[in-house]
Amino acid sequence: MANIGAERFLPEEISLPALREAARRCEGCDLYLNATQTVFGDGVPDARFMLVGEEPGDQEDRQGAPFVGPAGRVLDRALEEAGIDRDAVYVTNAVKHFKFQPRGKRRIHQKPTAAEIDACHPWLDAEMRLVDPAVTVILGATAGRALLGPSFRVTRQRGQALPRAEGSYYVATVHPSAILRAPDRETAYTGFLSDLRVAAALP
Repeated sequence: MANIGAERFLPEEISLPALREAARRCEGCDLYLNATQTVFGDGVPDARFMLVGEEPGDQEDRQGAPFVGPAGRVLDRALEEAGIDRDAVYVTNAVKHFKFQPRGKRRIHQKPTAAEIDACHPWLDAEMRLVDPAVTVILGATAGRALLGPSFRVTRQRGQALPRAEGSYYVATVHPSAILRAPDRETAYTGFLSDLRVAAALP
C-alpha cells in the first residue's frame, strides 16, 4: 500500500482524546501492518514543554506509551536534572508506529523514511496546534525533519532557541537513544543535559 497519509483518518472533533482514539485506526502508511499498536502522544494538554522524538521503540510499541523504554529512562533523568517536571510535559513522536526488522527473537529499530514521516505528519501537526507549547524540544533528526523540514540539521543547531511563533521556541538536541549508543555516554549525556537546560531557562 502507498503512503496515503493520515489526513483522512483525523476525527471531525479535533481534541487530544479524539485524536488518540482515531489514531488507533490509522492506516496512513504500511507501518501499522507490523506494529503492535499506535503509540500516540501523552501528557498534559496545556503543557509548557512538548518533547518530540522519532518513533516508538520496542517497549513503547508493547506498552502503548511514548518514552517508557531505556531511552525514556535517560530522558526522565535529564529532565529532572534540568528542572523540568516530567509530569507537566507532553511527549510524542513524529511517527506513531514502531518500524523494525525482525532478528531472531529481537526487533531491531529502523529509521522511518521521509514518506513515512510525511504520512504521519497530520497527527503531529494537530498535537502541536492543540498543545501549543511555549517550548518544543526536538529530539533527534527525524523530529527535526518533521517540524522544520529536510534542511534542518541537529548537529548545526542543537542547543539554540529557535523561534516557533510569537513567544514560543524550538530547542533541538539529540535523541536520548543516541546517548545509549555513544562511545562516551557521559560526555553525550552532559551535552544532552546542557541542551535541556537551555529549554528550561526560556521565558
